Amino acid sequence: MDDPFQMQRELRYGAPVCDQILTGRHFTIGYSWYFRQPKWTLEIINRDRELVNDPEGVERLDNFRADTRIPKRFRAGLKAYKGSGYDRGHLVASANQDLQDIQNSETFLLSNMSPQAPQFNRGIWRELEMEIRDLDSRASTLETYVLTCPVFYFGETIERIGKEQEDFGISVPIPHAFIKSVLAENKRGRHRLWTFQIPNAPQTEPLESFLVKTYDAEQMVGGRFWDRIAGGDLHRDKSRPRKMW
Repeated sequence: MDDPFQMQRELRYGAPVCDQILTGRHFTIGYSWYFRQPKWTLEIINRDRELVNDPEGVERLDNFRADTRIPKRFRAGLKAYKGSGYDRGHLVASANQDLQDIQNSETFLLSNMSPQAPQFNRGIWRELEMEIRDLDSRASTLETYVLTCPVFYFGETIERIGKEQEDFGISVPIPHAFIKSVLAENKRGRHRLWTFQIPNAPQTEPLESFLVKTYDAEQMVGGRFWDRIAGGDLHRDKSRPRKMW
């Protein structure tokens, strides 16, 4: 079997472990069978934009659907989200992958979704996604890698959406928070790193207040994020970041 870490460009700097790796055309999902949602997603924001004829991109497709690459008993379906009060929250944002229809379509697989509180998903989560796209659009930025992970606090009650059936379970646990680790590479080959941890609830504090040490976020998720970066061991920077890019 081919090694996806050698085939997928977005995995070049490493990724945490998972139950199943789902390689898309433009991003990769590390799936958790236990939680029936991603353990992580990893993407390069709209890579190869310069090779696409329409730089304005395509319309959002909204074709939500189950991912049939996952065994039925371990995957989420649309019924789990229906009437739950939670959004089907993208981990790889639709607007991050909008150069081609097939590219955008893959972001609507439920393997790329986690239950998100509506005011969180449409508020600070959307704001963070927009800020990352702004970083990526700067002339000095070569590529922007984004690792996104749901977080569960096992000392707290974990609520679920959907319901269990006799033949297989379709309920999906609701993450307590989400992590985004943003690795930007400039045109001189240098890297900068920011990691955010935001509770899955409406927020009023500025994005900067959710910056955390990447090492601490790794401990929370249970795996190293950028383990193929050597030298200065960037992902274990001991300083606490205080400002956005």
